[in-house]
Amino acid sequence: MSSPMEVVERDPGELKAQVDIEAGKEVEIVSEENGGVEEPQPSSDLTEDKIQVAVEVCLKPTSTAGIHEVRFAVERMLEKRCLSYANGPIPVPADDILLVENVERICICEIDELVDNQDVLLFWQVKPVVHVFQLSEEGPCEELSADGQPSSFNEWILPAKEFDGMWESLIYDVGLKQRLLRYAASALLFTEKGVDPLLVSWNRIILLHGPPGTGKTSLCKALAQKLSIRFSSRYPQSQLIEVNAHSLFSKWFSESGKLVAKLFQKIHEMVEEENNLVFVLIDEVESLAAARKAALSGSEPSDSIRVVNALLTQMDKLKNSPNVIILTTSNITAAIDIAFVDRADIKAYIGPPTLEARYEILRSSLQELIRRGIISNCTDDDHKILPSYISLKDKLAQGVDDTETVELCKQLLGAAEACEGLSGRSLRKLPFLAHAALPHPQSCTPLKFLCAMINTAQRERSELPD
Repeated sequence: MSSPMEVVERDPGELKAQVDIEAGKEVEIVSEENGGVEEPQPSSDLTEDKIQVAVEVCLKPTSTAGIHEVRFAVERMLEKRCLSYANGPIPVPADDILLVENVERICICEIDELVDNQDVLLFWQVKPVVHVFQLSEEGPCEELSADGQPSSFNEWILPAKEFDGMWESLIYDVGLKQRLLRYAASALLFTEKGVDPLLVSWNRIILLHGPPGTGKTSLCKALAQKLSIRFSSRYPQSQLIEVNAHSLFSKWFSESGKLVAKLFQKIHEMVEEENNLVFVLIDEVESLAAARKAALSGSEPSDSIRVVNALLTQMDKLKNSPNVIILTTSNITAAIDIAFVDRADIKAYIGPPTLEARYEILRSSLQELIRRGIISNCTDDDHKILPSYISLKDKLAQGVDDTETVELCKQLLGAAEACEGLSGRSLRKLPFLAHAALPHPQSCTPLKFLCAMINTAQRERSELPD
């Protein structure tokens, strides 16, 4: 991870010169500090092909400022300041009253997904795209059925406070999350532009499959949250409908069909509003295949297969609505219904975390415990940033292994290696279990904590079923 972002005030004359450079004009930039020697200009490649970088601006719950007003203020702030763009927060400028009163945080997102082997982008390489949003605090809305039983779905207004930070906390191989974002952008664009689906086919259906505990459901929710922010200028309202496929099958004959009808009636009402972006999350979709096979074998009533067919038919009808994306998950890859697999545009396997992912998960957990004071920091720097997996590998390759931070990260790497075979869900619980196993947690250093975490990981692995 790169160092925290440096924010430097830019001289108006320098700003104008930079704008002229970006416009293709020949401008000499002269620095007084080096005795009037001409500064090298950015290469034409950097000025011609700028990288779009997402800048997310979260408003305070009490903010009443307009979205466009805040966006303009942030864009103006970015133009006036010289930034080296790296993942992480940007300080809200204290001299801007509008931003101070209304903005909770400003954050640069996903630089590592956009640039290979480079942690920082310089300001002339970047075209910032500002997304302003305010979190909904309403929580999930669960309707009751006619018989008083819980409904077969939950509903969230996005972006929701419950999902805030979830996207950043999910760590996978580089490229997966960006692939999902780009897919959604293309799917919505093709629909908006009226591309003939008979000539170019797409269904706006994503299938994430893999073993339990790998974060598939969380990734779907985080993706819906992220897309609701990124497309807020086109769709001011966004909603998430979460459905558990098991809940669509009733023990009462013919009731299952009514559950499916009620569910999709609700969805169709939502998508009728053109400014409303709707996400439908169907969890454990492999149960559809199990019901179909059981019905065909005669062990289940024909009502089950009618429900499955009705669900697939309703999903096909949603193709005509440009403002809906269907997100599905499955824990049993081999059990997914082939009729459903054919409908999915993206079929992404979410497997156990790799060594790099395990290191990054544990690193983020360790930094959080140090930041909160649960683990005592050996140095005076309470906000010490531990190097990323790639940075650590570079340091070790260069022979830089004598610093306290590198030694700590080498121990952290050992902990990540000891966690092979554990799911992402287990890795997130591991620091808590390690702390609970400490005999004297009040005076625990990071190195002692990592030793305890390695022992806890070994115990957790030994208790895994064969």
